[in-house]
Amino acid sequence: MMKRWGLFSLMFVVGMVLLTGCGTKEETPANQSAPDNTPDTKATSQAEEALAFPVTFTDDVGREVTIEEEPETIISVQTSNTEILYALGVGDRLIGVSDYCNYPPEALEVQKVGGQDMDAELVMTLLPDVAFVTKYHFDKHEDILKQFEEVGIKVVVTGSAASFDDAYQTMEMIATATGTTDKAEEIIQDMKDRRAAVEEKAKEITDKKKVWVEVSPAPDIFTTGKNTFMHEMLETINATNAAEDQDGWVKLSEEEIVQLNPDVIITTYGYYVDNPAEGVLAREGWAEVNAIKNEQVFDVDSDTVTRPGPRLIEGVEQLAKLIYPEVFGE
Repeated sequence: MMKRWGLFSLMFVVGMVLLTGCGTKEETPANQSAPDNTPDTKATSQAEEALAFPVTFTDDVGREVTIEEEPETIISVQTSNTEILYALGVGDRLIGVSDYCNYPPEALEVQKVGGQDMDAELVMTLLPDVAFVTKYHFDKHEDILKQFEEVGIKVVVTGSAASFDDAYQTMEMIATATGTTDKAEEIIQDMKDRRAAVEEKAKEITDKKKVWVEVSPAPDIFTTGKNTFMHEMLETINATNAAEDQDGWVKLSEEEIVQLNPDVIITTYGYYVDNPAEGVLAREGWAEVNAIKNEQVFDVDSDTVTRPGPRLIEGVEQLAKLIYPEVFGE
């Protein structure tokens, strides 16, 4: 999900290794090094990846995609896909990323190719082996994607993810397309293990807290209801989403929020609003809200709680420590 307030407004207001032998050991002269018979694991890994091709799979809009050879050059026009590609160990193959790709830091040095509106001419000039695009691009720029394919660029479309399972499926598909399925399995298993550890510790909680999540500030305050990462994260740490009766990303009035009387308020817009907690604590008419009275207002890194990639588990762990420091605090 692209990290820009302008995108939020647009979204809401209109909308992831030998050989062992038996025999006699020969002595090596003291002044001579023993021969290095250690397998080159990197070369072996690359050879295994190459043998995995061609691959055929169905992308997120139902298109059958066949990639004949291991891609050497890639373009990603989605922040989460870029993070996944780096996590899979193929970030060095990226020759183009979206204007909003900011993690890991190396992504900032890669050629920018636009966002929702891609620089199609630049992409075709760069001529990557594979281009990872989004359902938005498929819906709005299908003609451009056809041009990409006509010049030999394999196009893979990823859809919107609203759950951890969705994120895992996206990672698996990207891994299949890049020959990195073993790495994807490792990342996904680590995420599942860490999440299970949080869920187990959360069983200690007997007094569940009600949490209000703000993904944009006043006057247009949006939150996340069911079918969002934030809702799933709150469930994981045994907290109650104050907007659990809502679905998706919705806008509520200040009066409605005050009536919900949350115990904790989490904001996700500190990257473009200075000291968001201070602003929330100073709101007129909110003095009797439990979170305000007890100064339980915290900002979290939006990218770790909204982007469907490997860092989602960091978002869960951060929320756990902020909301239940007595249980998850170090």
